[in-house]
Amino acid sequence: MAPRSTWKGHLKLSLVSCPVRVFNAVSGREKVSFNLLHKDTLNRVQMKPHDPELGPVERSDLVKGYQYEKDRYVVFTEEDFDKVQIESSKAIVIEKFVDAKDVDPIYFDSPYYVAPDGAVAEETFRVVQWAMRDKNKVALSRIVLSSRERLIALTCRDKGFLMMTLRTADEVRDSAEYFTDIKDEEPEEEMLDLAEKLIEQKSGKFDPSEFRDLYQEAVIDMVKAKVKGQEPVLAKAPERGKVINLMDALKRSLEEAKPAAESKPRKAAAKAPAAQPKRKRQAKSA
Repeated sequence: MAPRSTWKGHLKLSLVSCPVRVFNAVSGREKVSFNLLHKDTLNRVQMKPHDPELGPVERSDLVKGYQYEKDRYVVFTEEDFDKVQIESSKAIVIEKFVDAKDVDPIYFDSPYYVAPDGAVAEETFRVVQWAMRDKNKVALSRIVLSSRERLIALTCRDKGFLMMTLRTADEVRDSAEYFTDIKDEEPEEEMLDLAEKLIEQKSGKFDPSEFRDLYQEAVIDMVKAKVKGQEPVLAKAPERGKVINLMDALKRSLEEAKPAAESKPRKAAAKAPAAQPKRKRQAKSA
């Protein structure tokens, strides 16, 4: 089954236009959810809307209202919201191109994919996508999602676009107020050198498949044990020995991170340098 789009409209660059579809780039992975029960009866508690005059009411009887004065409202229907149609409701109009490095990741919010809507749109879509890819540019635009206009950034990804909704400037807190009390002093050279070596040892390629939600897995294990009537056995975080000072911590971290296969030959080489060629030959023959 083809994925279902969350938005359909046009991608516009000046007078160039093509129909596109927008898809959620992430899936709503099922997580463990809990219901609220009464502690004595263990019956599930129902959250029913309550009117001060009528008592419990049905959700189908609820309407949206805006309070313009205390206890005074104006009512809005879905038809009213359908009348609010601005350009970004139906079109992604590219307003500006910026360098990819100039977009601060702190503004990134939710990811979506943008693809051409039909074979007729592909040629125009490819021209814009290829040109942006050659120039390594990010396109800034706007789109209406969930009754709200969002600023977006379009970047080239595979044969289409990755669309990131962006937070506005007033949503992002200035980091200065959190980092003001941190001293701007260069660390000791020896400690800095040890920290850099530790970073080198632990460097590698980004692979998101290596990371799992360990907390969620522990909760699932606990649920399974409870269902079977067993007392759940939860894994505890490993206890680490106390570290006397920062220098000691850096040195011990380097020793822990160092692979045994690398550390042993170095010690042997210091004691018996003549034996080193023999080990090399053995490694080659193996």
